[in-house]
Amino acid sequence: MQKRKKQVIQIGATYIGTIVGAGFATGREIVEFFTIHGSAGFAGILISGFLFIFLGTKIMLLARKIGAETYESLNTYLFGERFAAGINLLMFVMLFGVTAVMLSGTGALFTEQLHLPFHAGILLTVLLCFIVMQRGMEGILWTNSVIVPIMILFSIIISVSMLFSPIEAPLIRSEDFTGNWRWLFSPFTYAAFNLTLAQAVLVPLSREAEDDSIIRWGGFLGGLGLTFILLNSHFALYLVPQSVQYEIPVAEIISRLGIFVHLLFLLVVYGEIFTTLIGNLFGLVAPLKKSFKLSSNFILLLLMGGGYLISLFGYSSLLHYLYPLFGLVGLAYLLVITLKKDFK
Repeated sequence: MQKRKKQVIQIGATYIGTIVGAGFATGREIVEFFTIHGSAGFAGILISGFLFIFLGTKIMLLARKIGAETYESLNTYLFGERFAAGINLLMFVMLFGVTAVMLSGTGALFTEQLHLPFHAGILLTVLLCFIVMQRGMEGILWTNSVIVPIMILFSIIISVSMLFSPIEAPLIRSEDFTGNWRWLFSPFTYAAFNLTLAQAVLVPLSREAEDDSIIRWGGFLGGLGLTFILLNSHFALYLVPQSVQYEIPVAEIISRLGIFVHLLFLLVVYGEIFTTLIGNLFGLVAPLKKSFKLSSNFILLLLMGGGYLISLFGYSSLLHYLYPLFGLVGLAYLLVITLKKDFK
């Protein structure tokens, strides 16, 4: 029983850690998809939360059923040999694009919050990635098991701190729901974008469970945790609208609680960016190693070098243009997963 509980927690934590990347942890992604829609963002998050629980679990169950080891195997099953090559190439481009955003996010964290060189953040991240990636999935599981509980704790701290602050704006404004219906589209593109990329980790993660019930409980726990963190972060950003002008808006809110709490939170944000980054790299290295027969470390070096060059375009700019675009692409994938019914 103890072993089953540990597997459920590891799957749930790794699911959360895979989704909570640079945009999520820093709040920038939450602003782009939810906070710009005001109080309607709360409803949008609940829709996304349901999709994370239902479809994230479904991806893992399907991967386990067909014995898929990588997202390429799953895509071949879903789309057939004829279309799988194109889908896998698109997936690779998306994973690589988000890897560049993750690297840029570490640079932005060092520059804006720590007043250190942009390149210092990226170089430290590259070094740590090489170390953790030597342990494969075991390293990913361990990293998320440590970082995710601390991230949830800080999410609670953010919400509690807001309860003791003067609340000037009403929590629910009817005009946010009726003035612009884009808020209803955002949760679907947001979930589609994240789940499409998360399969790089969710597919091999499904092989870590002893049976389907562990996956179901792990998927439920992970989706619920994501919903909780999203609601807490959006709540704080909604009540402190001036924070959205920063590249790392959540850190600006936390800075009000004192320098020690602020620095500790920055460490957690860095950890969350890092967990998504290594998850993406894990999904990128496997197909390249299979196709070109190169060493994992050499492939990592190439990926990091290319990601670094793209990261120079700037964190906010990359996230603003790439994430919504990837969300639209992911909708097709989400639709196929939703309609797939030939498994229990």
